[in-house]
Amino acid sequence: MTRKPVATSVSNGGYAKEDSNGNLPIMDSSDPAATGKVELRKKITLLRGISIIIGTIIGAGIFISPKGILQNSGSVGMSLVVWSTCGLLSLFGALSYAELGTCIKKSGGHYTYILEAFGPHAAFVRVWVELLAIRPATTAVISLAFGRYILEPLFMPCGIPELPIKIVTAIGITSVMYLNSMSVSWTARIQIFLTFCKLGAVGLVIIPGMIQLFKGETQNFHNAFGVNEVPIMGLPLAFYSGMYAYAGWFYLNFVTEEVENPEKNIPLAICISMAIVTVGYVLTNVAYYTVMSAEELLASEAVAVTFAEKLMGKFSMAVPIFVALSCFGSMNGGVFAVSRMFYVASREGHLPEILSMIHIRKHTPLPAVIVLYPLTILMLSMGDIYSLLNFLSFIRWLFIGLVVVGLIYLRYKRPEMPRPFKVPLFIPALFSFTCLFMVALSLYSDPINTGIGFAITVTGIPAYYLFIVWDKKPKIFQKFMNSMTRALQIILEVVPAE
Repeated sequence: MTRKPVATSVSNGGYAKEDSNGNLPIMDSSDPAATGKVELRKKITLLRGISIIIGTIIGAGIFISPKGILQNSGSVGMSLVVWSTCGLLSLFGALSYAELGTCIKKSGGHYTYILEAFGPHAAFVRVWVELLAIRPATTAVISLAFGRYILEPLFMPCGIPELPIKIVTAIGITSVMYLNSMSVSWTARIQIFLTFCKLGAVGLVIIPGMIQLFKGETQNFHNAFGVNEVPIMGLPLAFYSGMYAYAGWFYLNFVTEEVENPEKNIPLAICISMAIVTVGYVLTNVAYYTVMSAEELLASEAVAVTFAEKLMGKFSMAVPIFVALSCFGSMNGGVFAVSRMFYVASREGHLPEILSMIHIRKHTPLPAVIVLYPLTILMLSMGDIYSLLNFLSFIRWLFIGLVVVGLIYLRYKRPEMPRPFKVPLFIPALFSFTCLFMVALSLYSDPINTGIGFAITVTGIPAYYLFIVWDKKPKIFQKFMNSMTRALQIILEVVPAE
């Protein structure tokens, strides 16, 4: 799509027009707002990269509802096998993305890799679904968990009214958007802090659980695989739940252009993060079973809270706070990463041009961050966001599987491409097969919700031809879009990256 020249904000509140060749003028270097190049800077160190991955993977799930895996696997032993296997499979996916991130040094994650392997149409559909449905719904759900658990100590033992939850949730979303709009450095620093909070929360479960284990509290592990038959249809659903719990290992690839020494730091951050998360998840579940039987775990609404009440007494009130901080970290990491997908998609001409612009002083992709805000707040007003996630989750795994298939395809299509980090071929082959198998299973086991998700995805096809291919749009529409872009540039103080 042809990019149209746009106006550049200047300090006097007006805008500078492009020259006769359509080039934007160079801003006066005496203007403090224009000091240095206006671009996204490399501020993601190894530690910050690890915090992005761990801080986004570990959300509320491991503390609230690991029972989905137990329910579908049929026994304590099989549930631990599923947790371990999902960690290994997620590592395979993460290693595949590490190869892609070191040979395609562009931000954007899924979108960029699909664009490189399969072209603009498939890439547009991916970012279309992410912008309209997946990311707003995901952010709204994790934000609701944040609102509920931050208020939990204030209302114990009574239930929490919905209005306060919605208000606190909206405040949480607003603060995350503001933080990501104002500073990359502070966003990363707070993510590091929240990651240590998450690991502290996991430690609060693991350490007392291991103490109980060493005391001989192993009765719930006796006959751990003791079921008459393994639920064949349940096992794939257990793996689906497990893979969802590990989702987030791909977020560092969304900010590749901001990672210091990506050839080294991306693979290293991924391997360290996945090792920590996998060990933490498995040991956390072992700790649960030292205190709760399988029946008690299935009956619990919030497993970590039940665990804390049994072992910690009044100190259990701290657990909801840690869960809330964990949710806030997932919100922060998700918004930070996915806004870069929108930024790159706009840069490629697949989203409105304003989304590829950067704040002249903060050096953040401010428009790409705040575009999520109204959509996420809108999701909060919907009756059942969780059902929306059910039929959108299969879309996520469909495209992740497609990305890893694209890695294999690029090995043959572009063998000359430099690959500083290269994984054995069986790793992406096994992982992509797992993803596509889960997608096929969801089509069979839940055709209605999957069909709705498929329908949402298909809307990206006519949208591509309407917004991208069709270049003879009415002049009044083009003038309106140009005027809106100029106005937003002035209001938001953003310019195209240099």
